[in-house]
Amino acid sequence: MTYKVLVLDPVSEDGISELLEHPNYQVDVNTGLTEDEIIEIIYDYHAIVVRSQTKITENIIQRARNLKVIARAGVGVDNIDIDAATKFGVIVINAPDGNTISATEHTMAMMLSLSRDIPEAHKELSEGTWNRGAHKGVELYGKTLGIIGVGKIGFGVARRAQVFGMNVVAFDPYLSDEKAKESGIEKLEVDQIAEVADFVTVHTPLTPQTKGIVGKSFFENCKPGLRLVNVARGGIIDEADLLEALKADKIGGAALDVFEEEPPTNMELLSHPSVVVTPHLGASTIEAQEKVAVSVSREIIEILENNTIIHAVNAPRMSENINKELQPYINIASHMGSVGIQLMNKPPNEIRLKYHGDIAVDDTSMLTRSFIASMLRPHFGESVNIINALYFLQEQDVTYKVEKKGKTKGYNNYLEVELTNADESLVLGASVLDGYGERIVKLDDYQVDIKPTQHILVINHIDRPGIIGDMGMILGKHQVNIASMQLGRSNEGGAALLSLSLDSRVSDQALDELSKIKGFRDVKQVDLQI
Repeated sequence: MTYKVLVLDPVSEDGISELLEHPNYQVDVNTGLTEDEIIEIIYDYHAIVVRSQTKITENIIQRARNLKVIARAGVGVDNIDIDAATKFGVIVINAPDGNTISATEHTMAMMLSLSRDIPEAHKELSEGTWNRGAHKGVELYGKTLGIIGVGKIGFGVARRAQVFGMNVVAFDPYLSDEKAKESGIEKLEVDQIAEVADFVTVHTPLTPQTKGIVGKSFFENCKPGLRLVNVARGGIIDEADLLEALKADKIGGAALDVFEEEPPTNMELLSHPSVVVTPHLGASTIEAQEKVAVSVSREIIEILENNTIIHAVNAPRMSENINKELQPYINIASHMGSVGIQLMNKPPNEIRLKYHGDIAVDDTSMLTRSFIASMLRPHFGESVNIINALYFLQEQDVTYKVEKKGKTKGYNNYLEVELTNADESLVLGASVLDGYGERIVKLDDYQVDIKPTQHILVINHIDRPGIIGDMGMILGKHQVNIASMQLGRSNEGGAALLSLSLDSRVSDQALDELSKIKGFRDVKQVDLQI
């Protein structure tokens, strides 16, 4: 069979040589097309290759009846309609590792440029002004670098900074104590990094948890003269708060390669004398462009020839691949992952999954992947799914083990997961009950009956008369209605667990008031996508 591949953006010819030279592939390079022009020719193509210029819309995907793969020769997939691709069963792949070295080196270049005022000095001298005394920089040697997000790029920056004689502190919820110690990195929380770092660089995905993670509170507590670098994603550093900090001389400067809006329009920030800017050049090297093209070319061949998927950022249509009887267990496994990560204070470094009953006989990989994808999503955003969940987990040095046993007493099928880290552990058990549907039936040592709903409150407390009334008064004051409630306890006056399904989310103020109730030891809010 001959597969047709359409290359819509300029890519390295050497990078796609495996496709060009493969006897089973016809490769057409046709760049600069409009959406209508693409729609006219896309019908027969099996794969598309793009960079960031061309937008792949639902109209294009819907027209491409033979399309199996959309390949982004790079990291971001903002220009691809992921939902539409998933709906029509099209796999979207990218090349997450191809620009690692380029982004790492650009981070160091930005840090050095910022520390020595190179752009401004170059500008003055190229205009004929010799102003040597105006450009006193600072050394990297002996300074403390704070890294927020320690993936491959973050680790690459850490190693290079250490060669420069810098001390490295870092925050990443998945950075283990062992890996930090082995790498010569001190683990700190974000607010602690603000207090001690001379330079800070961010290397996280942009998710609700990381958006604005460097913002007003960070700047209020930061070390005077702090210099910031962002070669990751616009929005991780709040640009409005950054500008205010610069104008108030709270920080020494910033080097930005990415922006909340691109191309950026905030000229006051771009032209600030203490700011170094580049137009999203982190991956713009000859080597990186070739690497990403090679990566996606090889994976296109693997997908079309062998159905092997490595770097997918979406899931194929599940209805064609998943037995209908397994679907409720996939759903409860996904909900368990979301509940588990929200109930823990820190992510786990070890996961133990147990399957009992008829489901243990079948392939449980989809259940495992669904659990892990949901558990990782708050940290990695929508880029993690059932296809790449294990890849992401491995990248974070989190180990997992699967055990399968026969039927367990009381349930035809039963799932249990134990999450552990250095400071805490959590056990969740779940099943699908005839006539009642999905239920979480175990939470640590307590037998429970929690139906996954959009808003759940879980409270560990000491059993005492009146404690439920105190809670009800606060929720009522804040207009939060209780849909259902369960109470479990070890013994009268002892440890107890309260779980509530709510009609709306509890505000931060209400949570703070609940946490002050006498006997309430831990109040956790859980939000699920139902």
